[in-house]
Amino acid sequence: MTTQDDVRRIALSLPEVVEAEGHFSFSVVGKAFVWIYLERVHPKKARVSNPEAVAMSISGEEEKATLLLANPEIFFTTDHYNGYAAILVHLSRIEPDALEDVLTDA
Repeated sequence: MTTQDDVRRIALSLPEVVEAEGHFSFSVVGKAFVWIYLERVHPKKARVSNPEAVAMSISGEEEKATLLLANPEIFFTTDHYNGYAAILVHLSRIEPDALEDVLTDA
């Protein structure tokens, strides 16, 4: 099982990565590549942090479709992420080594 501490360790081991102050987000040269999943729990209310998942940048819709088909128990998406090169990851369902591979690609 992967935790936010694993995400932090992996992200900060990559070149030029910095962690945002005040929220769980990591970027390179000002561009975020992994961040906490902000879930819309109630349709008319603000999104809330879901510590069980992260969102991450990917190369595009083709990679997103491939990940979703290959590992639907790990990777998921919501309407909010439709049309964006980003995917959601269930932390409890991905091994740290697999997460490291995806984060490195991000």
